[in-house]
Amino acid sequence: MLSLAMSGQTGARLFVTATQGRFMRDGRFTFTRLPEFAPMTRNMGRCFSRSFFNHYRCFSATAANRNTSSPTANLKTPSYSYVIVGAGSAGCVLANRLSEDAHESVLLLEAGPKDMLLSNSQLSWKIHMPAALTYNLCDDKYNWYYHTLAQPHVDNRVMYWPRGRVWGGSSSLNAMVYIRGHAEDYNRWQREGAEGWDYEHCLPYFRKAQYHELGENSYRGGSGPLHVSRGKTNHPLHKAFIEAGQQAGYPFTEDMNGHQQEGFGWMDMTIYKGKRWSTASAYLRPVLGRPNLKTEVRCLTTKILFDGNRAVGVEYTQKGQKKRVFADKEVILSGGAINSPQLLMLSGVGNADDLKQLGIAAVQHLPGVGSNLQDHLELYIQQQCTQPITLYKAQKPFHMVKIGLEWLTRFTGFGATAHLESGGFIRSGPHVPHPDIQFHFLPSQVINHGRVASKIEAYQVHVGPMRSTSVGWMKLKSANPLDHPLLQPNYLSTDVDVSEFRDCVKLSREIFTQKAFDPFRGPEVQPGPQVQSDADIDAFVRQKADSAYHPSCTCKMGSPSDPTAVVDSSARVLGLERLRVVDASIMPSIVSGNLNAPTIMMAEKAADIIRGRPPLVSPGVPVYRPPTLDTQR
Repeated sequence: MLSLAMSGQTGARLFVTATQGRFMRDGRFTFTRLPEFAPMTRNMGRCFSRSFFNHYRCFSATAANRNTSSPTANLKTPSYSYVIVGAGSAGCVLANRLSEDAHESVLLLEAGPKDMLLSNSQLSWKIHMPAALTYNLCDDKYNWYYHTLAQPHVDNRVMYWPRGRVWGGSSSLNAMVYIRGHAEDYNRWQREGAEGWDYEHCLPYFRKAQYHELGENSYRGGSGPLHVSRGKTNHPLHKAFIEAGQQAGYPFTEDMNGHQQEGFGWMDMTIYKGKRWSTASAYLRPVLGRPNLKTEVRCLTTKILFDGNRAVGVEYTQKGQKKRVFADKEVILSGGAINSPQLLMLSGVGNADDLKQLGIAAVQHLPGVGSNLQDHLELYIQQQCTQPITLYKAQKPFHMVKIGLEWLTRFTGFGATAHLESGGFIRSGPHVPHPDIQFHFLPSQVINHGRVASKIEAYQVHVGPMRSTSVGWMKLKSANPLDHPLLQPNYLSTDVDVSEFRDCVKLSREIFTQKAFDPFRGPEVQPGPQVQSDADIDAFVRQKADSAYHPSCTCKMGSPSDPTAVVDSSARVLGLERLRVVDASIMPSIVSGNLNAPTIMMAEKAADIIRGRPPLVSPGVPVYRPPTLDTQR
């Protein structure tokens, strides 16, 4: 008979250990005697049928390209219904939703650590204190710490791209701004080949995810796991910014994620009771007690395992050991816009010619993998403040201790916000159908990604175009998974982008000259009064523009007939079976706003697709349109 061995790992399914059988020269295992209850099954070699040993699965031993000197090690490889790579903004959502089905088992792999030390947010204050966000943005402890290639159109500067490597991913590092983008972004996705991803099919998933403190309506959710709030500081400079926008002729918007994005107003934030509310907080940690959900941390996934064109598992390294795990149903990549295409290429999915040069055998020729790279570029327009009301003093050591102690004991005060509490969206010119410029206002001065403390009392607005025409790419540097890939966003490579940034500077300056800022306005710090001509402004942009940390679109969702598409409208990788990508990489084009909220929405929607549920839809929800497009405002 056959002896059966079962691991104590919760939710794991283990291969059967056989005492009667032999390994063939090509690596296949053949049973020489089968028990009566084990029939042949299609496409899986000889395998046990479903019996009271429900947790068992077996594959042909040629599956997953298994080349190992220890055949018996393969027979002890755990298997789950779903293997999710990346516990970031999308991966945590998927782990939660897919494990809602008690009969399915889910394994979530994360390259970084957990987001809490000893299950205590105070001990991990650099993540959970909203005001402490720059610590991890500028440190590689929870951060992939990527850099681009030198950018020829931006004075050959190398750009810094922080990306989360921790539970919650970049939602554990970002500035906690909750912006969905414009309804027309999603209608554009539909036109670009992402069937079923128009606004009326995306809005209900934004609502499903959200628990807005202002209550539920046609646009906001009121019962989801993702807590969303408004700022609590009531800072006079935030009020001045919103008022100045109206004085410049722009509307006030009560909710830039609702009926009307266009205008100036208060921004939503993923902050709850004074703490960062990442997807790890919202989706993952509340369900860790589920017996069918298992997590692994500090494990770098290095390869997708294939049996022909079917994904059957992944290979990863953890504590110096190489490990494998198999998926009964699907492997799902949620590593983000850099890591997901990188893992595909390392596994032989990408441009076959590029892979061949690195000695990687092509499993599927998909030239779109790593192409279509899009990001938001932004500038800081800075003004000196004549009153001592900015965050300048708050960055002095004595005040930082006071702020920290208040947050550690009560989760209130200046430590309980990221201070990006107001903002706006405007159209850059006439005949632009919906806003293409975004503002984030901050009552402080940021220097070098926050690595340098403010030097003066000053305030600033972050401004940049939302739909850049510059498109880039990423490629493998080598076949070594530890090597960061080559990142080429091609910033400012078109005349349109140069012109739009020129408009951003001029329009921002106009807002800062409004009457609302009269009590606070000092000399302009950046660009500076000497920068006036178009040539001067263009030079300033090349010197100071920087990433808004929104890389996306590198595994584009689209029609199978689109040569640049990587996944179909169900997020399945084209030409392959049982493999999906669900994260910001599958956006067909970048949205008009921050990316965290859209990424969470996409994961919510993808979870329903994977589970075979009918899509949610909200038809006929009205969206603001300007009274005329003949004028800019």
